[in-house]
Amino acid sequence: MSKTKKISGQSIIKQVLNYIDPSIVNDCALEHKTDRYTKKFKTYDHLVTMVVSVLSNITSLRDITNVFHALEGKLNHLNLNHFPKRSTISDANTRRTSAVFESIYYQLLKKYVKVISDSSKTKPAVKGLKIVDSSTISLFGDILKGAGRNKLEGKKKGGIKVHAMIDALADVPTLIKFSSAATHDHTFLKDLKLEQGSIVVFDKGYNDYTQYAQWNNEGVSYITRQKRNAKYISLEEFDLSKDAPDEILKDELIEADKGDEKVWIRRIAYWDEQKKKVYEFITNNIYLEPDKIADIYKNRWQIELLFKRLKQNFPLKYFLGDSQNAIEIQIWVSLIIQLIMLVIKAKLNKKWSFSNMVSVVRFHLASYLDLIKFLNDPFRKWEEISSKPPDQLKLNFDLTG
Repeated sequence: MSKTKKISGQSIIKQVLNYIDPSIVNDCALEHKTDRYTKKFKTYDHLVTMVVSVLSNITSLRDITNVFHALEGKLNHLNLNHFPKRSTISDANTRRTSAVFESIYYQLLKKYVKVISDSSKTKPAVKGLKIVDSSTISLFGDILKGAGRNKLEGKKKGGIKVHAMIDALADVPTLIKFSSAATHDHTFLKDLKLEQGSIVVFDKGYNDYTQYAQWNNEGVSYITRQKRNAKYISLEEFDLSKDAPDEILKDELIEADKGDEKVWIRRIAYWDEQKKKVYEFITNNIYLEPDKIADIYKNRWQIELLFKRLKQNFPLKYFLGDSQNAIEIQIWVSLIIQLIMLVIKAKLNKKWSFSNMVSVVRFHLASYLDLIKFLNDPFRKWEEISSKPPDQLKLNFDLTG
């Protein structure tokens, strides 16, 4: 390799990549056999390319090659020997299964879960709370089927629906599944592997009485809202305690039918003074106070903020491929970067909003700054936060000697 490709120190992008253990990537590649017939652009190269692309907010394959041309002198810091061509990236996004990036995400989550186990700003109403929701990313209809009826002009946008479950304390997805936008939400519930004693909260779009009955037998508590058209029979109304807040209007036991199956459910009517609206919550937990049930449901908005954070900070409106596999790869890489950024954020003494931190890192990707020192004190002298060796600093700045 020529001298022009060897620059001392570590750029910020290299320091970010240091959080991704190459052995994890290689093990996942071996498991999925994604490097079996590949000579140059292996799974690690593919991941690095996509990480740089997503962090740089790149929206086209042409822009990727332009960025890597500019970084050619620093490719050795990314553990790359060659910058990838557009056709190489395009082919890899189509042919290399997105499942390998899924495995990388879960292995990184396993490694860093203790670091981010208390990263959420909002403390959950109960310990060990799981939150479930989905978000749709709009696409062309010929990639994935859209939801709803066709428009008058006969056209309808398709979309990929991202189903997620998060641990309320860690604030990152512990389970992710993809489907077309037309797929009903409740199908995701069967993928949840919840231990006895778990509490899970989700919106009424996941309504599934059969699943509720199964959780009753497994000792799993669920909390959601009742649908407007729900048919049920009131079996018993519980007396409200003297300490119950005025917002609790009713606490009762109801029976709902699902074909030949009858499901017993606790129903709580709650008055929201701010929105001037009555909410009906349903659950199988008979031990928690009714106001605690309402508080738990309010924690559901945490996952809405997660989806908002993901979409605002990473380019999920423009994809570097028009196949479902390419789209899923880009989403998995965005999730990987979000995880790494939360790990970095957890190591800082200075408080940053996630969006501001990502913006600063994105702007300084090629800068030779110590990432942690820089984020802890962005206004320190450059010499004090540079990642370059002392000898090179002297060469660059001590020009009078």
